[in-house]
Amino acid sequence: MTPRSFEYFSPSSVRQCTSLLKRYGSRAKILAGGMSLIPVMKLRLASPAYLIDINGISGLDSLRQSGGSLRIGAMTRHHELETSRLVRRSAPLLAETASWIGDPQVRNRGTIGGSLAHSDPSGDLGAALLALRGEVRTKSASKERVISADDLFLDTFTSALGGNELLVEVRVPVLKPKSGWSYQKLERKSGDFATVGVATQISLDDGGNCVYAGIGLTAVGPTNVRARKAESALVGRPLDERTIVEAAEAASGDASPTMDPLRGSIEYKREMTKVFCRRGLTLALERAKRR
Repeated sequence: MTPRSFEYFSPSSVRQCTSLLKRYGSRAKILAGGMSLIPVMKLRLASPAYLIDINGISGLDSLRQSGGSLRIGAMTRHHELETSRLVRRSAPLLAETASWIGDPQVRNRGTIGGSLAHSDPSGDLGAALLALRGEVRTKSASKERVISADDLFLDTFTSALGGNELLVEVRVPVLKPKSGWSYQKLERKSGDFATVGVATQISLDDGGNCVYAGIGLTAVGPTNVRARKAESALVGRPLDERTIVEAAEAASGDASPTMDPLRGSIEYKREMTKVFCRRGLTLALERAKRR
């Protein structure tokens, strides 16, 4: 199929873009990488009257470290997240997660901002952002605001961004010493959406106790899910095999999957959440001990 007709804009600045969003509101869609938007337009599941292409706006693909944060422009491609030395050093969980997204074509065109704004519960980067306690910065014609990862994902394909807002930047804390990370993904075949995905990041003190735990889940709820019970099972305790098993069991309870005829039953997804959380925490612990 082909999309319905639309009016196309290619602004050269954030200000021009937000002016267009103010004028057209919910009748407009932002085109970043287009890896999600174009397919749903071709299927006519989305039919915007106005398409605003932000690929011509300079500066939205910046990568820089400022203080204790890594600041990532919304137009940064998945391939850049995967391969950037800065990202690998400062936020390796994002780099590892990006390597699991789709296929090379998707990673070369898809963007971090577009992925997060799309708010797909099977999206990989949302789980990583939750595990990192990240945030996004948005702009509209009249104001700027910061939205935490915990507040960003409202429902399936529904984010906290207003119809007149543009996501311009993603911020995550820089990796601390004695910290480890992992993204574990179960998929039917290479490049598929997740059956289950688990993003983990942990930090240890000098005695081997867990002082930080972040766990984000993919494809086991109406949005990406932060596994709060699992995190609580880790923080303040020695991070050993017993604690990891208890946390993985808690993560299974944090999940709220639905029956999926393509990717498994509720029971199967809960069990795989447990398995992949245990694997992820084990690897994260190994990495933390080496840092």
